[in-house]
Amino acid sequence: MKKFKKMVAIEPTKLLPEWDEKLKELAEETIFYDDIPTDSSVIIDRIGDADCVMLSFTSFIDKEVLDACPNIRYIGICASLYAPENANVDILHAEKKGIVVTGVRDYGDEGVKEYAISELVRLLQGRGPAMWKDEPMELTDVKVGIVGMGTVGSLLARTMNFFGMDVNYYSRTRKPEIEKELDMDYLSLDELLSKVDILITCLNKNVVLLDEAAFQTFGNGKILMNVSIAPSHEVSALKNWLAQPGNYAFSDTEAGLGEEVLGLPNVFAGKTNAGLTSMAKVRLAQKVIENIADFQKNN
Repeated sequence: MKKFKKMVAIEPTKLLPEWDEKLKELAEETIFYDDIPTDSSVIIDRIGDADCVMLSFTSFIDKEVLDACPNIRYIGICASLYAPENANVDILHAEKKGIVVTGVRDYGDEGVKEYAISELVRLLQGRGPAMWKDEPMELTDVKVGIVGMGTVGSLLARTMNFFGMDVNYYSRTRKPEIEKELDMDYLSLDELLSKVDILITCLNKNVVLLDEAAFQTFGNGKILMNVSIAPSHEVSALKNWLAQPGNYAFSDTEAGLGEEVLGLPNVFAGKTNAGLTSMAKVRLAQKVIENIADFQKNN
């Protein structure tokens, strides 16, 4: 298997240290940066003459970077990659230049479902700093809507169904098989918002569906949980909605809600991604290395 001449990780890969060391074995020369580059010029400088570039989900490799770094043959994203339009690499321009871009699916989903159930139980039963209603509640029969029925959305739908919740969903594409499996209805976004008490958004980065009108349709006395890595909502609209009584917002990361709402008493945001457990990091690293091995075997 032919090694890369030079591998550069332009930002922290978020893998465990021992797996970064395994990555480094796949190139003759390696440079791994431990901070986030501030702009495209810094990224270009870091990549230099590298033929392999690694990154997580924070930095963006755009057309300017790709054109300025002609030696790039391979870009490995150490994070989820579902569609070119939502990626933090200009995949379409990379393909025109013959650059292979890979990402990973299905590595951190178990932690996300555990996070969602844990936080909902704490709020419904009043086992944390707040309680949703005047009396403790069970999950049973509570109406929950899931927006985005990809890998994470499907896992959450099955989990919520297992706990006896009344689950329905909206997604860009319908999923007849899971509808039949869970006896679950596909609704338009407005229909879903008007029907459910808890809304969980599972969308790709940079997909924003909830605006002022959406929150008005959703109404008050409700719970919003976002398990995407970026806001699924207009942050100002969320802030206005949170000013109404009985509304709560959750995300496993602060970035999932937006700085404007952090610190509000009805906002609960974690410091780390629920999908980045030590187990998930191992699964992620294994798939990142498998992607590179497949590329090196065929190129």
